[in-house]
Amino acid sequence: MISILQSLSRTVHYSLVIALLLFLGLHFGGDGFAFDRYFFSWLFRYLHVLTGIMWIGLLWYFNFVQIPSMPNIPDEQKPAIGKVIAPKALFWFRWAALGTIITGLIVSYLNGYTHQAMTLGIGSEIGKNTAIGIGMWLGIIMAYNVWFVIWPNQKKALGIVDCNQEEKAKSAKTAMLFSRANTLLSFPMLLSMVAAQNLY
Repeated sequence: MISILQSLSRTVHYSLVIALLLFLGLHFGGDGFAFDRYFFSWLFRYLHVLTGIMWIGLLWYFNFVQIPSMPNIPDEQKPAIGKVIAPKALFWFRWAALGTIITGLIVSYLNGYTHQAMTLGIGSEIGKNTAIGIGMWLGIIMAYNVWFVIWPNQKKALGIVDCNQEEKAKSAKTAMLFSRANTLLSFPMLLSMVAAQNLY
């Protein structure tokens, strides 16, 4: 067991195997279920939740842990954050954001509410469409910020893209402010998503 847990790759692979065995157990141990639209809706919702946890978890890591801790880290240790930890975290951060949006749109399509949600339920008189629509639009805005503001500026701030020190400092501040903006939007986004699933 220790050898499994000492390797992230093995840990993830075993976790996927356990999830698959659980899935098969639920399928064959009960009445089973058809591989139809409902199944694929469940599958993409599961993937949506997985990628969403990765995305928002890293967003909160940056804002609740890394950014506030940086002033307390000695200057000689800061390159370890900027050269090793931050680039890897930003890789998973941006791809999880994209995965969350794509799987969310697929779920909305499979469940037939994409248009109603994207128009915020206007004219449908169904509060669920408004709630999920607000959550979807907030998520899209946040993902846009990740890919088209935070990541390009972080590349400059971390030295992945060459620039002078003034531009590097400006880019770091811009990335931080947009990351903070995403944190600001994250609570209402999650509230809207959960409300749509549970209050209507």
